[in-house]
Amino acid sequence: LDFLCKLISCSGYQDQHPHTILYNILSRQESGYLNNKLNRSTATHNCHCEQRKIVCLKDPKATCQVASSVLVKTICFLRSLPSFCQLPSADQSSLLRHCWVSLFVLGLAQDKIAFEVTDVPNSSILRQILLGPGPTEKEADRPTLAGVHKLKTCLHHLWNLDLSPKEYAYLKGALLFNPAVQGLSALLFIEGLQQEAHRALREVIHLLYPEDTVRFSHLLQAALSLQTVSHSLVSELFFKPVIGNTNMLHLLTDMLFVQ
Repeated sequence: LDFLCKLISCSGYQDQHPHTILYNILSRQESGYLNNKLNRSTATHNCHCEQRKIVCLKDPKATCQVASSVLVKTICFLRSLPSFCQLPSADQSSLLRHCWVSLFVLGLAQDKIAFEVTDVPNSSILRQILLGPGPTEKEADRPTLAGVHKLKTCLHHLWNLDLSPKEYAYLKGALLFNPAVQGLSALLFIEGLQQEAHRALREVIHLLYPEDTVRFSHLLQAALSLQTVSHSLVSELFFKPVIGNTNMLHLLTDMLFVQ
């Protein structure tokens, strides 16, 4: 096909035989191929660029306020668990550091918190010309549209499952007591607590949905998906407008151990 197209386009053949059937067929095919390729390339590029867009909250004052409330509830939940408070302080800190984002997102889902984002204005044209388009912050730490989409997907998944308060509580326990966290000194005790949370979750599911044999696995899958939400996304999107450059983990630790 390429050879024929080249042959047709050379030696004035196109001018001499502009209406031949073969010429019209090949021209349409080649034109369609190029247009489709261009459209696919443009769509892919646009989609990729859209997902990489840096975003911020559309209503930061209201959203940060409710997010802070959810975070306080999350820490209060941890402090209300005798089994968690009995752990060594180092283990408490390790579990908190590993799971706080997942527990926070569960809190957003439980409280039915919806939010919207908007594009962050690009750097000035003059700056881009003089210095290039380099970011003023580490790119990986800034909230992207792709990251927000992943977070919202997790929220909608949980909302579709329509968890009861007890299901939320036991799912939080299963996420909190994670024996896979590195450096735990009370590893066997924590593993037992996770198994207990799983057992309690199974029991409440059987009580509420006696005919549903897959709900338990669906809830665990939803919980695992929460671990794909970036810590930096949550920190930058919901809390940086309030706490500025304060270290989020230091803040969480202070909240956990405050007397």
